[in-house]
Amino acid sequence: MCLTVHLFIIIDYLQNEKCMNISSRTLLSQAENFPTDFSTLNGYHSPDISLKLTMVRRKSGNPDPKLQRQLRGQLRLLENDSREVTAVFNELSARLLSIHSDQDLIVVTFKTFEEIWKFLTYHSLVSFSTFRWFLKAYSDPIDVMYKTESKSIRQVATGSCLAVMNYDSAVPEEISFQEGDEIEILGYLIECMEWFVGRHLFTGHVGFVKTSHVKLDLPGNKAGDVDFFRAEELSFFQKENNVEEVIHLLKQTSITDVCSVYRIDQFEEQDLQKMRECEISCSHSNMVTTSPKNGKVEEFVKKFKNLEISQAEDLATEGKDSASTSNKEILPSPEGPCFYIYQDDGQESDVFESLLLFLNSREYERDFKNLYDFSYAFINSMFYGFSEEDELLSFFSLARELAKKAGMSWALARVCFLLGRLSVKKVKFSQARVYFEEALGTVTGGFSDLYFVIALYTNLTVIYLTQKNKEKCSQVFDKATSLLMGIPNHICSADLESDILKYALKRTILSQNKHAEARACFLLAKHYTTCKQHEEALPFLERLQLLLNDLGLENNLSKNCYFKLAESYNEKCLPHIVLSCIKVSTSQNSSTLMDSLKRIDLVIKNAPKLYGLRKLRQILPSQIAPYLTEALSSAFTNEQQGLCSTIYLSLAKLYSHHKQYGKAIVYMMKTLDSDTSAKPEETINYLVSLAWLYILYRQYDVAATILNAVVDSSWSSPQQLGVAYNMLAIALKRTNNTKKAAESCYKALRLSEEANLTHNQAISLANFGVLCLHAAASKLAEHYYIRAVKLFAKLPSQLQAIKLLCQFYSTVIPNEAQCVIYNEYQLSLARKMSNKVLEGQILETISQLYLSLGTERAYRSALEYTKRSLGIFIDLQKKEKEAYAWLQAGKIYYILRQNELVDLYIQVAQDAALHIGDPNLAMELFEAAGDIFFNGKWEKEKAVPFYRDRALPLAVETGNKNIELRLCNKLVELLMNLKAYEESMEYAKASLMLSVHLGNQLNERIAYHRLAAIHHHLGHCELAEHFYLKALSLCSSPLEFEEETLYYVKVYLNLGDIIFYDLKDPFDAAGYYQLALAAAMDLGNKKAQLKIYTRLAIIYHNFLVDREMSLFFYQKARTFATELNVRRINLAPDQYYKTL
Repeated sequence: MCLTVHLFIIIDYLQNEKCMNISSRTLLSQAENFPTDFSTLNGYHSPDISLKLTMVRRKSGNPDPKLQRQLRGQLRLLENDSREVTAVFNELSARLLSIHSDQDLIVVTFKTFEEIWKFLTYHSLVSFSTFRWFLKAYSDPIDVMYKTESKSIRQVATGSCLAVMNYDSAVPEEISFQEGDEIEILGYLIECMEWFVGRHLFTGHVGFVKTSHVKLDLPGNKAGDVDFFRAEELSFFQKENNVEEVIHLLKQTSITDVCSVYRIDQFEEQDLQKMRECEISCSHSNMVTTSPKNGKVEEFVKKFKNLEISQAEDLATEGKDSASTSNKEILPSPEGPCFYIYQDDGQESDVFESLLLFLNSREYERDFKNLYDFSYAFINSMFYGFSEEDELLSFFSLARELAKKAGMSWALARVCFLLGRLSVKKVKFSQARVYFEEALGTVTGGFSDLYFVIALYTNLTVIYLTQKNKEKCSQVFDKATSLLMGIPNHICSADLESDILKYALKRTILSQNKHAEARACFLLAKHYTTCKQHEEALPFLERLQLLLNDLGLENNLSKNCYFKLAESYNEKCLPHIVLSCIKVSTSQNSSTLMDSLKRIDLVIKNAPKLYGLRKLRQILPSQIAPYLTEALSSAFTNEQQGLCSTIYLSLAKLYSHHKQYGKAIVYMMKTLDSDTSAKPEETINYLVSLAWLYILYRQYDVAATILNAVVDSSWSSPQQLGVAYNMLAIALKRTNNTKKAAESCYKALRLSEEANLTHNQAISLANFGVLCLHAAASKLAEHYYIRAVKLFAKLPSQLQAIKLLCQFYSTVIPNEAQCVIYNEYQLSLARKMSNKVLEGQILETISQLYLSLGTERAYRSALEYTKRSLGIFIDLQKKEKEAYAWLQAGKIYYILRQNELVDLYIQVAQDAALHIGDPNLAMELFEAAGDIFFNGKWEKEKAVPFYRDRALPLAVETGNKNIELRLCNKLVELLMNLKAYEESMEYAKASLMLSVHLGNQLNERIAYHRLAAIHHHLGHCELAEHFYLKALSLCSSPLEFEEETLYYVKVYLNLGDIIFYDLKDPFDAAGYYQLALAAAMDLGNKKAQLKIYTRLAIIYHNFLVDREMSLFFYQKARTFATELNVRRINLAPDQYYKTL
C-alpha cells in the first residue's frame, strides 16, 4: 500500500551556511486516505507513504522551477547521507525507506500500528521541520473517524434545566422534584453522563439528578460550545516563566568573547565590500547613521560614571539600614492551621477541640485542600509532634470518638476520611472502606463542601475497584464519574482516579460528544501531570488538542495546550516537534509577553539539537529572532526593562552572526539606551561590542571614537582596556594611521603580558605582524608571526582541540588511521609541554590502536609504544600503570609467538602488582594474565594456574563475589575444553551457588547447562537430563529473542540424544525430539528440522512401529533434504542406535 501526499514547500531564504528556511502547506484535496486494511502489517508488507515535495513561491503560491532544481540538489545530497532526515522521521515514529531525488520523493514506512497512530497524531497536531522545512498538517485519515456530528447540540451545558417527570428520592444524596420544577445546574450538565449535581430552586436542596429526568430548553442555560473549562482550571496550562530566569538564559546564550579575547586583523577588503553591498541591497530602510556624534558616546560614558557613583551611595545607605535592622528577628507567619499532637492528657483536649472546630465547617475552606490532596500533604504540613504515622492514626481515632460524642457531623466525616486515607497508605483497604462508608453516611447527602464530596466518592469508588466489589461499586461509580466530570477544578485525591476518568472518556467517545470528550482528556492529562506521570499524560494532551482543532476552538486554550505539548515533547527530547508546536501556537490569536518568553525558552533549549549551532560557533539559534521581536512588541513594566535591553542585545548578536552589521548596530544602540540599570562594567562591554560592530561595518572613525572614550574611562578594567586598545589598533591601521595603531597594539600586548593571557599575547603579536606587513616591513612581520606561532603552539586550547579530534575519530566516526595520526600529533604537543603523565597516557592509547589493527607490523609498533610508555611509568613511579604496561608487553609477545619472553614479562608484571600491596589490583592483574592464554589460540592450559591458584583465592579473600563467579565460569569452560571434567565439576557447582547467592538468573542457567554437559561427558545421563531441564526452567517465557529459541532446539535435541542413545528409551526420546521440533519450526531452522525429522522417522519406523507417523516424518525429512541438497536419508537403526 502506498499513500501519496503532495507537500507544497515555500522557500523563505537561503542562509550562508546553506540551510533552507522553508515552510509548507498541503492541498487537502490531494491527500489520499490511509489504507483501512492493514492485515499485512505484521506479515510481509508494511504500508508506505510517498511524500512528494514541490517548491512554490510564498507570495504567489505558484511552483518555481528554479527553486525545484535547488530542492532536487538538496535531495541528492540527502540520498548519500540521510542521517538527519532519518532522525526527523524517527521522531515522527516513521521509518525512512528511501529518497528519490529524480522524482522529488521521500518514502517512509511503518512496522507497528502504534507507529502509524503516532505519525497521524503528530501530523494532525503540528507542522514539522527538517533542514528548516516545515511540513504543515494535512487532512489525515484520523479525521474520518470523527466527522460524525453529535445528534445533540447542547452537549455540555450550564445554567438551569426543567424536570420532565416526577421523582421521589429514596436516598439522601438525590433530590426529589415534580415535573416542571426548575433545577439549577452546579458545574456542568454533560448529557452522556448519567448524573449531574443540581439545586432545586424552590426547596434549595442540593444533590444528584439523573440527566434523563431533565430537559435543556430554558433560555437562561448555556450550551457548552466554548465554555466547558472554567478559568481556574486553565491554570494547569499556564506555567509562568520567571522573567529573571529568561533574562539569565538569554544572557548566558548571548555571551561572546568579544570583550575578553583579542580580535585578529584578518579580514579581506574584497569580501567585506561584497558583504556590505549585499546588505545594503537587501534593506535600505534599515540603514543606520554611519557617523554618530561623539557627544552620544560621551553621554553614555558620563551616564555610567554617574550611575556607579549613585550605586555606591545607595549601597552605603543600604548598609546602614541593614545594620540597624540586623538585630530584629522576623518570624514567618504560618501558612495555615497546625496541630501539635501532645502526649499528656492535660493539653490534648485543647488540641482536639481546635481540630474538631476547624474540621466541622460545612463549607469548603482553602486550608482543606491539603486534607483532600492525593499527596498526603496534611501529614507534614498540618500535624507535628509525632514520630510515626501510627501515632497520627491513634490521634485521629480519638478525635473520631470525640466528634461522635459532640455530634459534630462534618468534623466526624472529615476525620473518618483522613483515617481512610491513612489506611489506604498502609494498604489496609477493608479498614479504609469502613471509614469512607462511615464518612459518606455521616454527611447524609450534604453537598455544601462539594470538593469533600468528590474526594469521598472518588476514594470510596477506588477502594471498591481495588477490592473488585462490583455490587457496591455499581452504586457509586456513575455518581463519582459525574462529579469528576461535572464539577470544575476538583482536587485530585486518589492515584487511581484515572480509572474513573477513563470510563468517562469511553462514554463520551461512544456518545460522540466531542465537548465532553475534550473535558475528559483534559482531566486525565491534568491528573497524570499532577501525579508527575508526564508520559501517561501526553496521549490525552494530544487528543485534547486534536479535539480543540476539530471543534474550531483556536483560542487561548488551544494555544496553551500547544505550549503544554511542547513542554512534554521537550522532556521526551523530540526537538522537531517542539519547534513545530511553537510555530503553530504563534499563528493563533495575539500573544502576551509570557507567551513569547515560553517560546524563547523552548527554542533555545531545542533548536541547537537540530542544526549543529556549536559547530557554526553560534550560541543563539536563528529561529528565536521572530519571538524576540514579538516579545519587544509587548508592553513592558518598569521592572521588565532589563528584559527589553537583553532582547535588544540578543538580536544584535544574531544579526552580527549573520553578517547583517547595520541591523546589529541598531539593536546594540537600543541596548545602551534602554538598559538604565546596567553596571558600569556592563556598559563598557556594550560600548566595546558596539565598536567592534562598527569595525565590521567598516566605519572605523566611529569605532575609534567609541574606543577612545572607553580607554579614557577610569572604570575600564585592565582586560577591557587591552581589548579596546587591540580594536583601536585595527581601526587606526585601516584608516592608515600606522603610528598610533602601533602604539595601541603595543599597549594591548603589554596589558595581556601583565595579565598573563597567552592567547591574547599571541593575537597581539599576530596583529603586529599584520601592521608591519601593512607598512611594507616584511622581515619584521615575519619576526612577529613566528613569535605568535610559538605562543599559539604552547596554548592548552590546541591540545584540547586535538583531544576532541581523537575522541571524534575513536567514538563518533571510528577511523583508526586518523586516530593514530592525531594521537601522534597530540604526543608531540605533550612533549613540547613536558607533560610526562599525558605523554604516557597517549603512548598507551597509540599502542592499543596499533594492537587493534591486527597485522604483524602493527603488533611490533604497538610493542614499541608500550615499551616507551613503560619507561615513562617507571620514571613517574606509577606502579599500577607500570604493572599493566609489563603485562601488555607480555601479551604482545604472546601474539608474536615469542614465548620465551612472555613468561618473563608476565612475571615482572606480577612482581610490580604485588609490590603495591593492593589485593584487588593483584587479583585483577592475575586475571588479566590468565586472559592472555584463555583468549589466545595456544597454550590455553597456562591460564589455569593464574585463575585457580592466584586470582580466585584473592577474590575469596576480598569477598568479591562477582569476580569469584567470573573466575569460576572461566575455569569451568577452560577445564571442559581440556577434558578435565572431574575438576571442572567442582567449579561448576561453585558457580551455581554464587549465581543463586547473587540472584544472577542468567549465570545460574549457564551453570546448570555446564553441569549437565559435564555429567553427560562423565556418563551420568540421568543427572545430565536433570540439569538440562533445570536450565530450561530458568528461560524467560514467552521467548523474546531468536537465540533463546535456538537454545531450546539444541537442549531438547541433546536431551533426545541422551535418552535415545545412552538410556535406550525411544519413547521418551521421541517426546524431547518433538519439543525440539516445535522450537525449530518456530525458528525456521531447516537443518535442525531435517535432523529432528530424521531421528523421529527412525524411532517410529524401527522402535515404536508406527508406520503412518514414520512415513509422515520421513516425507518431511525428504522435503527438507531436497531443499538442502542432501542426497540420501538412511533410516537403518544400526547407523544411529545399537540393538536394545
